[in-house]
Amino acid sequence: MGVMHDAPQWFLSSFVRSVVGVGATAPSEEIEEVGQRLIERWSGGDRHFHNLRHLAAVLHRVDELAQETHEPDLVRLAAWYHGAVFDAEKKAAYATQGGEQTHASADLAQSELTDLGVPAKQAERVAHLVNGLLRHAPDPTDLDAAVLNDADLAMLAAEPQRFKEYTADVRAEYAHIPIEDYLNARIKIVSKLLSRESLFFSPMGAAWEEPARQNLDAELHRLLKEQSKLDSAT
Repeated sequence: MGVMHDAPQWFLSSFVRSVVGVGATAPSEEIEEVGQRLIERWSGGDRHFHNLRHLAAVLHRVDELAQETHEPDLVRLAAWYHGAVFDAEKKAAYATQGGEQTHASADLAQSELTDLGVPAKQAERVAHLVNGLLRHAPDPTDLDAAVLNDADLAMLAAEPQRFKEYTADVRAEYAHIPIEDYLNARIKIVSKLLSRESLFFSPMGAAWEEPARQNLDAELHRLLKEQSKLDSAT
């Protein structure tokens, strides 16, 4: 699926509510301007998976798990910013974090939220949560970080057909990468995920563990089969 160019109205109102909820002092028009710029970032033409559809899914999952968070609006804002800076052209970045420029996104969050009058401690906390997604290995005692991790990875537990759409979208996002390089990078990522003791860290998110592993197992099998065919053809 390609990007969603016309964002539903709830996106902007949701962003404003969360920013106000963490103590912003800026006028609503300024908050809306920042929110609109974020929507434009998520609507970039090179985003086939890391787009508004993904952002909406993460925000919905955060809402689903909100009862397990200490500060749900901070987690929502971290979701808004977690992929705000994105560069699918950086092949090396794909091998580690899928094009999401995590540190740059965290810096953007802290800068923009501070400019909107969000208290420094709150803005720093959002940046910390965003940076925590770099390796998707949150401190299990940090429930806000656990919920953000689980909301971001929830796609791995999607029903099989939707999971196949996700893998196709990810491939489209990196269509410029030669298939051999893409397969090598993706196999490393999927294998690393499967080697983890846990993918999900929140109590409710734990229910997604089994279907996520089934999807990843199936994807790894397909990737290895495709790689084997390529090797045989050379």
